[in-house]
Order: sequence, then C-alpha cells, then structure tokens
Amino acid sequence: MTTGDVMKAVRTVLCATLVVAALALPRSAWAQQRPLVTEDPAVIGGGQVLVQGGFDWLHSQPYPVSGLKGNLIAVPTLGIFVGLSSIAELEFYGAPYQRLAITSRQSAPLSNLLTAQGDTTSDVQDLVVGTKVRILSETSGRPALGIRFATKLPNASNESGLGLNTTDFLGTLLIGKTIESVRVVGNIGGGILGDPTVGYRQNDVILYGVSFARAITAQIDMVGEINGRANTRAKGALPGTDSQSELRFGGRYTRGPMRLDAGVLFGMTSQDPSIGLTAGVTYVFNAFKLPQP
Repeated sequence: MTTGDVMKAVRTVLCATLVVAALALPRSAWAQQRPLVTEDPAVIGGGQVLVQGGFDWLHSQPYPVSGLKGNLIAVPTLGIFVGLSSIAELEFYGAPYQRLAITSRQSAPLSNLLTAQGDTTSDVQDLVVGTKVRILSETSGRPALGIRFATKLPNASNESGLGLNTTDFLGTLLIGKTIESVRVVGNIGGGILGDPTVGYRQNDVILYGVSFARAITAQIDMVGEINGRANTRAKGALPGTDSQSELRFGGRYTRGPMRLDAGVLFGMTSQDPSIGLTAGVTYVFNAFKLPQP
C-alpha cells in the first residue's frame, strides 16, 4: 500500500467519524464561527460586533498558477463581523501577512511573473467582504434559512506567487437546524471565479459545506465539517479555479464573551494542503445601539 493510499484511508475514516458524531452527540446552540468556515444562518445581533484573530499553518500548500508549493503560515488571521440589525450582518476577514516556505517549483501559467527568487515568499492575504441575512428563524418544524453574498478582493499579487489578481463573487444558501441537541449546518451555492491568465474568462463553481457542533460541557464544544467547491466546466477548470475540499475538526472553549478555538484540517484534493492547523480567539461585545423606528 502506498503512502497516498494510507492517507486516503485515514481521511475516509475521519470523515465517517465526523458523520457518526454529528448524528449521535449533543451540542450547544452557538452560531458556528471559528475554527469552522461553513456559515450558520444565525447572525450575531443588531449592535453587536464580533472580532476574531488567530493563525493558520498549512503543510504542502500548492499554488498551481504560480507553480509554487510549500508550507504556509498566515498570521494574524483577522475577522470583523458587525450586526447591522437582528437579521443582518456585515463581514470582513483576511490576513495582513502570509509567508510561504517554498519546497518546490514547477512550470505554471504565471510562473514567469514571479519575483521571489529565494526559498520564501510573502504577501498580504486577499480581503473578503460579505453580507449575511437571516431569512427565516428556526422553529420546531423547520430549519433556519439565510443567504450570504461575498466578494474576494485581489490584494495578494501574482508576482509573489500567493495571489491571483482576480475578483471573485460568492453566493450561498445557508441552512441550520438543531436536532435534539446537535446543531447541523449546510451551505450550497455558487461562485464566479476570474481566470488569472485571461481577463475576459471566468469559471462557475458549486460551493458546498456541511458542519456539526456539539457540547461536551457547558463551555466546551467539539466541531467538524467538510467544505469546498466543485468545478463545473466539462473541459476542465481554468487555472486557479480547480475543485477543492477540506475536512476539518476541532474544539472551542467559551468563557463569557470570549471563545478560544483550535482545529486540524485535511486536504481532500491535489489542490489542497495535505494537513493544516488553525487556532484563534473570538470576542463579542455591544458596540452601538440601533436607531429606534
């Protein structure tokens, strides 16, 4: 059995474990944030501000457009979520610094633009600006429903090898339901991704995610998810728009308005890192009062 076969078997077992845990174990009613990326339709509430920060470390992260591959660290990963009303919030997240320790180089569509000549390269991370709106509240007979629209801005450059210089648009339907004491969330939608090699081309992808969270104690949650995107082009994905998928699980500890989290992720395709770690802290506070009607 090859190393690749072993890794595939391990990922299959982990995925099955997550499904069993989602169906069998309890969880608290927190809206899902770090270390998950699948979006819960719950919003933080009018006048509330949620601030989160942390770091990501990814092993064997490929960059198929620049031809680089290596170990990436992004720090600090920052997010700011502002409650605009009881049903809507505004989101900003990204990282001001990411650094790739290069382990290999190969010929790629934009490898001729690289300015990084050594064994490392660094840049900012693309900023994502999004809006989430809860359409229906959850009841005993139906799940909560929401929609989310987001735009990824081209902050990271293709000269560093870490960016694509493209602007992407993402839209997803959000579904969340508490079954007994298990919180299950699903996302389905689409993305319009620009082609970094030809300005007038784009690729449409399917976005998906399924996550769960359960409470071990009143303060500790166990969480997990599978999240990714699927290429829809019959002739193959355009550069930088390939299918991607990650399996992620971890834990959270909540005390008052602060929450600590940590997680591990496993890449499920050749376009993902082989393994990664993430950890961070989240803080929620009342920032302002909404005007009265």
